[in-house]
Amino acid sequence: MRARLMKRASLGHLVARGFVTVLCLGTVATAQATAQQEEVTPPAAKVVPHELEMHGHVRIDNYYWLRERENPEVIAYLEAENAYTEAVMAHTEGLQEALFDEIVGRIKQTDLSVPYFRDGYYYYTRTEEGKDYPIYARKPGSLDAEEEILIDVNELAEGHGFTSVSFPAVSSDGNIIAFAHDTVGRRFYNIRFKNLGTGEYLEDEIPNVTSNITWANDNRTVFYGRQDPGTLRRYQIYRHVLGTDPANDELVYQEDDVEFSCYVRKTKTDEYIIIGSSQTLSNEYWYLDADDPDGDFKLFMAREPDHEYSIDHFGDHFYITTNYEAENSRLMRTPVHSTSKEHWEEVIAHREDVLLSGFDVFKDFMVVVERREGLLQIRIRPWAGEEDEYYLDFGEPAYSARPTSNPEIDTDVLRYRYSSLTTPSSVYDYNMKTREKTLLKQDEVLGGYDPVDYVSERLYAPARDGVRVPVSIVYRKGAEMDGDNPMLLNAYGSYGSSSDAGFSSTRLSLLDRGFVYAIAHVRGGMEMGRWWYEDGKLFNKKNTFTDFIDVGKFLIDEGYTSPEMMFAQGGSAGGLLMGAVYNMRPDLFKGIIARVPWVDVVTTMLDASIPLTTSEYDEWGDPNEEDYYWYMLSYSPYDQVESKDYTNMLVTTGLHDSQVQYFEPAKWVAKLRAMKTDDNRLLLKTNMEAGHGGASGRYQRYREIAFQYAFMLDLLGIEE
Repeated sequence: MRARLMKRASLGHLVARGFVTVLCLGTVATAQATAQQEEVTPPAAKVVPHELEMHGHVRIDNYYWLRERENPEVIAYLEAENAYTEAVMAHTEGLQEALFDEIVGRIKQTDLSVPYFRDGYYYYTRTEEGKDYPIYARKPGSLDAEEEILIDVNELAEGHGFTSVSFPAVSSDGNIIAFAHDTVGRRFYNIRFKNLGTGEYLEDEIPNVTSNITWANDNRTVFYGRQDPGTLRRYQIYRHVLGTDPANDELVYQEDDVEFSCYVRKTKTDEYIIIGSSQTLSNEYWYLDADDPDGDFKLFMAREPDHEYSIDHFGDHFYITTNYEAENSRLMRTPVHSTSKEHWEEVIAHREDVLLSGFDVFKDFMVVVERREGLLQIRIRPWAGEEDEYYLDFGEPAYSARPTSNPEIDTDVLRYRYSSLTTPSSVYDYNMKTREKTLLKQDEVLGGYDPVDYVSERLYAPARDGVRVPVSIVYRKGAEMDGDNPMLLNAYGSYGSSSDAGFSSTRLSLLDRGFVYAIAHVRGGMEMGRWWYEDGKLFNKKNTFTDFIDVGKFLIDEGYTSPEMMFAQGGSAGGLLMGAVYNMRPDLFKGIIARVPWVDVVTTMLDASIPLTTSEYDEWGDPNEEDYYWYMLSYSPYDQVESKDYTNMLVTTGLHDSQVQYFEPAKWVAKLRAMKTDDNRLLLKTNMEAGHGGASGRYQRYREIAFQYAFMLDLLGIEE
């Protein structure tokens, strides 16, 4: 690896006269930054053997100590890795800057979301050129009215390296907002209140809670969630009355089962407040009349093993999406005051080839979201009679389409968002009676983007067990599929989360340089129905990894790319996928980008103090049980590192990540450095001010993307 060194002043670094001395925890690696000598030496983490024993099996973890977040040596090691990454990539500074300018140059800097109407106001979000964060605002009655700013997040972000503020929750009378503010990235929020009439903040402030806030209808009571300070499990719901001391807030619900997490919300009708508690395979709901916030919540239906359901309200009934005797789910309803299962009646039956994903209610229509053959569908169903129901036609082979911002019930207009690999995100109003649609806004791509210059395809790759895996592809028109195209293959494949084929203007920087971009809809998602998810979890988890490998081989065989030009990318649980593939078939890829990757599977799932562990036994398995232990160990990327050649790798993480702790990728990189036998790049980039989602400011996020693109382009010898 050759690069010129960048000067950097931080803990563990000494910058003087062109030299950078990197503290490597027991060893010191020194490199001279001169034009004549550009060799860069990677840092080496010290080895402190730690014994881990389970089921009579002993593992030695040499880097277990990196879990000590407050240890200055840990911070020094992360800073040393950052300095090394900067040094290796320093010669791409110009390319990074060019990519950043391209990405920013395509985005309308001063922009406005499509306003939605609720309770007499039009609400929207807008951005201003040069500012990292959104401004939340509204207008009373008409879009021609004077703007009222709810929250300018840029003001709240001043003095903070990270800032996250969700769209404010507005009281029923529209006079007070409640919002959650996080300045660390670990998802501990402070809830604050603002009087919109006076512009003043109320004295009420609720510290160190979740961002989950719901107003009762009395305009003075809010319900909010609190998490366990160690595991971050959301396990309590409190009631707060404005003007009272938050320290005296009443606990109205506590979830004692460590596998469940809870939250609070309102029904669309605003008539009921719902507390939901869920884990991977089971749900339970409680409800309360929103006009009676001091009342007691009533149980809708007790949790049952393997019963997943969700509820909403309309008229005299609760409507229930349930997998009870229906693998792909069906829709039921029950009278408001008779919610037990014996009172349920079927509205939409189960179908083997269609997954029921959700529904929305309007005065004269029900809107049903389904998934067939991996693609989302929107079904319009009049209350007057199902014989008049119909589906929207989107006319492209791969796309993403979902209802969005439909708070009003008394309307015939459905608002939905649509995009595809070639169509920028578009917001439509669709009149369900006249069947006319109106394009309200399509994200503007500056610089002359024309979708006809690009080609989108939907393919099916054969997996080794005969299953057909959907693949969504986009590339610039005119590209020849002769095996000489660079490719970025992306996937997730966990939690039943489907990877829909949406648009990205940042992706154009790759497509216009000859890249083919592909999404592998591997098992573990729910693209092909519930069975697709079940076939990629627990003892079937390896299907996710082999599907991805088989898709890669298929694309090579079909001439879309070659092993010398194909890159892979995934984040979080998709980072686990990257880690498994990195061990199984590093020869198949030129490089891999693993974003906030979950790679130390067994150790994490044996540690109930780590966030998300106990709630995910039904996703991954519980390694306290011997069969699960050995199966998980057989694919855990950290445990499967070998002394062999690996391909190029960029790993990213955040110091304050609450979902995948920073020490997992840090340990993984340290172990790989000690064991791999090649000279390929291995880079770890830690955002010292962010959590799982990376940088909070939009310009910072664009720089992170530009860096990842530069990593790939540089390996291909593309300098511009």
